[in-house]
Amino acid sequence: MSVVEQLQQYPPPSEGEIKQMKPVITVPVAANGGSGTHSYSKNSLYQQLCANLEKEKIQEAIRKKLDVKTLSSVSNTFRIADMGCAAGPNTFITTEHLLEAIKQKYQNQCPNSEMPQFQVFFSDLPSNDFNTLFASLPPDREYFAVGVPGSFYDRLFPESSLHFVYNSYALQWLSNSPQELQDKNSLTYNKGKIHLTSARKEVIDAYAAQFARDTGSFLNNRAKELVPGGMLVIVMPGVPYGLPYAETTAGMMFDTMTSILLDMVEKGYVSESQLDTFNLPFYAACPEDIMPLVEEKGQYSIERMELTNPSSWLKGPINIHEWIDHVRAAMEGHFSRHFGSGIVDDLFGRLIQQLSDNYQKLESQYRDKTQLSVILKRKNSA
Repeated sequence: MSVVEQLQQYPPPSEGEIKQMKPVITVPVAANGGSGTHSYSKNSLYQQLCANLEKEKIQEAIRKKLDVKTLSSVSNTFRIADMGCAAGPNTFITTEHLLEAIKQKYQNQCPNSEMPQFQVFFSDLPSNDFNTLFASLPPDREYFAVGVPGSFYDRLFPESSLHFVYNSYALQWLSNSPQELQDKNSLTYNKGKIHLTSARKEVIDAYAAQFARDTGSFLNNRAKELVPGGMLVIVMPGVPYGLPYAETTAGMMFDTMTSILLDMVEKGYVSESQLDTFNLPFYAACPEDIMPLVEEKGQYSIERMELTNPSSWLKGPINIHEWIDHVRAAMEGHFSRHFGSGIVDDLFGRLIQQLSDNYQKLESQYRDKTQLSVILKRKNSA
C-alpha cells in the first residue's frame, strides 16, 4: 500500500468538525511499548549511553553525601524509585549501578551492620507498557520490584518513604503543552509550529513558565516523599542559558519536523488546524530554570548542577537513521494520537531523509552542553 493510500485511511477532520473541537492541550504519551522494530525497548541505547556519562558523578555523590548510617537507623529497607522508567532495559541497568554504589557505601560506613533489604519502585504513566517491563526483570535481582503507575507531577508515595529517587530523560516532558499556545488572539499563539524551536519569545516564555510550574510540583512532591537526607537525581536534555534552541541538533530536528508537517498540510494529508493545535510538551532546561525552583522553598541542598556533553560517547559521524529511530520510539505516540497513525511512517521516513540531505549543517549544530545533570539532597528541615 502506498503512503498516499495509507494516509487516506486516516483523513483529517472536516472544517465543521474542527470548529466544534475544544482547544487541544497536548499531554505526555508513554514511549512505544512492546519489543517491535519501533519499540522503546529496542531503541533506548542512546538514552542509556547519555545517562551513563553521569554514573561516576552519581556514585561519587552517594559515596560522599549519602549518610546511610542515619538512614538505616530509621528502616532496614532501602527504597529506590525510578520515575519515568519506560519499558526498556535502561531502568534495570541504572538500578544495578545505584545498588552497587549504595551497597559499597553501607559496607564502608556500617561495616558491622547487616545489609538492608532493597525495594525498587518502577514508575511511569498508566499507559506505560509495564507488561514488557516486568517480563524482562533480571531473574537474579537482589531487590523487591514494584510497579507504580502515575504522573510524577503528582504524589505517588507515602510521606518520608523513599531514600533515593532517580529521574532520567523524563522531566523534559511537561504535564501538558502550555494552554496559552491555543489563544489565537495572543502573541503566544504558536501557529504553524509544533514546538518552541524558532518560535517567538512569548511562546518560549510560555514553555518556560509551564516547566517552572511542573518542576515546582515535582520537587515539592518528592520533598514530601523523600526521607530527610534522601537523594534526588535528575538527568535530562539541557541547553546553555540564552542559546536559541534552533541552534542545537535537536532544534534542527524539530524545525525539520515542522517543515514536513507544513508540506503535509499543503498536500492535504493533515489540516492546518491540526497543525496549529499541536505543540509538543517538551522542554530542555538550563540550570537557571531549575536553580530558583530548588532555592525557593529550601527543601534541598544542591550537591551538583551542571551541563555536560551527552554526545561525548559518540565516535565518528551521527547515525541519523539510528538517532531518529530512538526519537520515534519516544515521541511517536504524540504524533499518532493527534494526526492519526497514517502519517507516522511518512513523517519519520522523510525526517531521516531530510536530515541526511542536510548532514553538513546538522554536524555544525551546537551539541556540547546539552545534557543537564542535577543531584539534590533532602534537607532535614526546610
